[in-house]
Amino acid sequence: MIYAFDDFQLDLGRAELRRAGELCAVEPQVFALIALLVEQRDRLVTREEIFERIWDGRIVSDSALASRIKSARKALGDDGRAQCYIRTVHGKGLRFVASARILRAPFVEPAAAVNDNGAAATAPQADARPSIAVLPFHSLGDAVEWRAIADGLPHELIAELSRLRWLFVVARASSFRLRGDTVDLAEVRRLLGVQYCLSGTVEVSGKRLAVTCELAHTGAGEVIWADRYSGGVRDVHAMREQICATVLGQLEVQIPQHEAAHARLKAPGNLDAWSAYHLGLQHIYRFNRKDNAAAAELFGQAVARDPGFARAHAGLSFVHFQNAFMGQTGDIDAEVVRARACAQQGVDLDPLDPFVNFTMGRTYWLESDLERAAAWLERATSLCPNYAQGIYARAWTESMAGAAADAMGHLDLSMRLSPLDPLYYAMLAARGLTHITLGQDEQASDWADRGARAPGAHVLIALIAAVACQLAGKKARAREWAADVRRRVPALTQADFFRSFPIRDPVQRKRMDSALAELGFK
Repeated sequence: MIYAFDDFQLDLGRAELRRAGELCAVEPQVFALIALLVEQRDRLVTREEIFERIWDGRIVSDSALASRIKSARKALGDDGRAQCYIRTVHGKGLRFVASARILRAPFVEPAAAVNDNGAAATAPQADARPSIAVLPFHSLGDAVEWRAIADGLPHELIAELSRLRWLFVVARASSFRLRGDTVDLAEVRRLLGVQYCLSGTVEVSGKRLAVTCELAHTGAGEVIWADRYSGGVRDVHAMREQICATVLGQLEVQIPQHEAAHARLKAPGNLDAWSAYHLGLQHIYRFNRKDNAAAAELFGQAVARDPGFARAHAGLSFVHFQNAFMGQTGDIDAEVVRARACAQQGVDLDPLDPFVNFTMGRTYWLESDLERAAAWLERATSLCPNYAQGIYARAWTESMAGAAADAMGHLDLSMRLSPLDPLYYAMLAARGLTHITLGQDEQASDWADRGARAPGAHVLIALIAAVACQLAGKKARAREWAADVRRRVPALTQADFFRSFPIRDPVQRKRMDSALAELGFK
């Protein structure tokens, strides 16, 4: 990384300070002090941090620090009176006050980055997984006292995002070189070779703390998603957890949607594996025959182009699961076998991918094996604790197995994590089903009705709403949903309902069975 200010250039890769092209002689600790202040130029650097970074935390005298500051100022043609470059904030620390800009990053080629294991990693090309850099947040207002949040929060986000196996995350050591109050997306793309950038601000005013997050595409220069979080400064840890969880949930939705939108601009014959996979996702969540067939074709393209693409195999498992779950086939047993086989291929290729484990877990629903389903879904959510769809599927399993309290908590969490999820309607309906298993029919009808009315809700969601309303005594509303079900799939039966939702509790199963019979489903 090379920084420029006035006629100086500070080359971190070569540990050189140049003025008007001429090399300036500086001692290593003096150079390190200048570099630290320039890199952290958007904030005050405390004396304690200087001791930690320059002397590795060793105890040294104040005179040693004063000597290095004096030498740094001398190298820059500054002094303690003018303080044109290095300003002393008495009793607190130092700030670099000149305007500095980044020239280039000589430590990597523009198409390369560094992964979190410290190894060189080639930046993703068009047919690789999406890539993102999380930049240090910018401090505003009175946030100097809380400056640790501006670095600590994005650092935690990098650690959490690194658990998403489908996403390439540039390491902190590289992304934190790009500090400043403005984000030049073209420069981020050039230096780090990433497609996405997450940046933010931390602002403190009195006792109030506000954090903003912004996800942008570095190539198009457009903001894809942004949000603002606020609370008391003493609630920072609760806010930190909320922000980390929400950001991960949003990225799971926003990046795939953006990738699919970009893929649609390509000619159909020019779809690479990643684009085909994401286009498939646009169809798979619509839960109808036509879109499911389109998803199968696209996931098949992805596998053909890249047989080692674990998520594409998992996508095919999703297709076969849906065929069986929705009764869109004349041979359900064969579809279960295919769903399991595709999921197993995904697991063999990448056992640590949450989506792969998610698809494997759901294949066991189809055989009413809720214990094995739960084991795989728990694995998916342990690999990525903020994986909203995994948490939602786990809640479905818990609800059907009779663990309603656990299901309720997981459903609430999944809806908080991903309020724009393509399966949000199913989260609402699952909440309704959970209330049914608790005998809370009035609440069940409200939640199930909301789910059935939500965009994208498939026919089985409408059938849950019909059952819930019938149990709650809302007969007219129940008949409306039953008529909607028959209009969409005339041949749907009680057996179809319980095959898709293998309710374990015999008492609750009998109640639902009676409600279905009363509505004419035999």
